[in-house]
Amino acid sequence: MDALPLAVVLTEADSDVLISKGVSILVVVALALVANALGRRGIRRALRTVGAGAVNTRLRSEVSLRAEQRIDALTGVLQSVASFVIFAIAAFMVLGEVGIELGPLIAGAGIVGVALGFGSQSLVKDFLSGMFILIEDQFGIGDIVDLDNQTSGTVEGVSLRTTRLRSVDGTVWHVPNGDIRRVGNKSQHWSRALLDVEVAYGTDLERAQGALRAVAHEVAESDEAVLEEPEVWGVERFTSTGVVLRLVVKTTPAEQYRVSRLLREGITRAFAAAGIEIPHVAATAPPAP
Repeated sequence: MDALPLAVVLTEADSDVLISKGVSILVVVALALVANALGRRGIRRALRTVGAGAVNTRLRSEVSLRAEQRIDALTGVLQSVASFVIFAIAAFMVLGEVGIELGPLIAGAGIVGVALGFGSQSLVKDFLSGMFILIEDQFGIGDIVDLDNQTSGTVEGVSLRTTRLRSVDGTVWHVPNGDIRRVGNKSQHWSRALLDVEVAYGTDLERAQGALRAVAHEVAESDEAVLEEPEVWGVERFTSTGVVLRLVVKTTPAEQYRVSRLLREGITRAFAAAGIEIPHVAATAPPAP
């Protein structure tokens, strides 16, 4: 007769423990969900603030759609990382509530983390560099860039780890973001067609500059890629064969090369019509094999 009340007492005690642990687990899960929601919102807000500051500095408060797209992509990655960390911590806390010893698990996770950290230093470096490239909008798909004066071409893809370029000859280069020290972007926001045109000594420089202005003005009037009225800066330098005049034309991004070809074609015709001599150097024979 005494066994029954004892069993009842034990059952009630076990029920209290189970209820207490169940409530604790629910609280942990609820806190993890709240922390995840707040963390994701905070990451998005922080990245948009940093990205907007970088864009406004360069564009004088003009909105860059490309920067917005990149910040959205980076936000998704960081939100996933934050969610993983938050729920991993919550999982450890739940395991502790159900009586599983956490010491060996934490020690094992620490050892694995240290090993991965030593083995993936370059990978972490690439990811951090990729994050700053995305946040600062250093370059984007379609931009013509020069990386450290070693690799140049058109950007075809940007990820957190690598940047993919295609050079003029069609070669595709995959550059780890951690190896990029300097970026020369030739087509961000606006570009400039710069032409150095050489005329022979004795040429009427005012006449030659007038011909350059006329050709550049004609191209500017007919081509929407030209943003401002072209400028002839005057004599740039002297060479052994003549005088070099400089012409500059501001264009839309990545259009400077096409506009330069149009200008050269027009200048060639205009100089021929005006009798302005373009000096030339006799070609030398290639060396014998």
